[in-house]
Amino acid sequence: MLALAVFVTAGAAPVSAQARPTLSLELPADSLLTRHGPLVRAANMLAGERIRELINAGFPARFHFRVELWSAGRFFDDFQQAGEFDVLVRFLPAEKMYEVTQIQNDRAFPLGKFTAVTDAERAIARPNAAPVAARRMSKAQYYQATLTVEALSAKDIDEVTRWLQGDVEPGMTGRANPASILSRGFRTALSRVLGGEKTEYEATTPRFHTP
Repeated sequence: MLALAVFVTAGAAPVSAQARPTLSLELPADSLLTRHGPLVRAANMLAGERIRELINAGFPARFHFRVELWSAGRFFDDFQQAGEFDVLVRFLPAEKMYEVTQIQNDRAFPLGKFTAVTDAERAIARPNAAPVAARRMSKAQYYQATLTVEALSAKDIDEVTRWLQGDVEPGMTGRANPASILSRGFRTALSRVLGGEKTEYEATTPRFHTP
């Protein structure tokens, strides 16, 4: 289900007065277009009661970000490259805290543990530079971002826990890089979601030219 499309300029988008989930992109300065990707910001992602209920009930939520770079063509636009990263949010009952982790390039970057869900939401909303920079070319270019939000099913929770602890596969005793396992696992076996609890958001920048 496509939930929202946000078209932005080079400035950050304001947070909605109704605290609705929003995805926005912010272009770097013209002189930095070929060195840095756009800033991605996902605000108010835990504002809905349903997703909070699922997380509090022990269902981890996965936020998958994909940012694509396109060049404008005469008849068809051309795909150039893409960058992806994930943010995982889960509730730790023993600690009564929300844990937020970013996963990028097979590495885990802890964003913190929080007692309030609103603080976890702010961690998700931290601007992240997309790992894809514009190219030097005469054609106009633009970025398109997609955010997919999934709540993992009950059958997946034990597997998520094992992966976070570094187990290669359920039932195996070997150890491996937890970030690498999470990255691979989320793109394969953990693609199943709970009762269709899957939402997508989109954002697109205006077209620009590289200097």
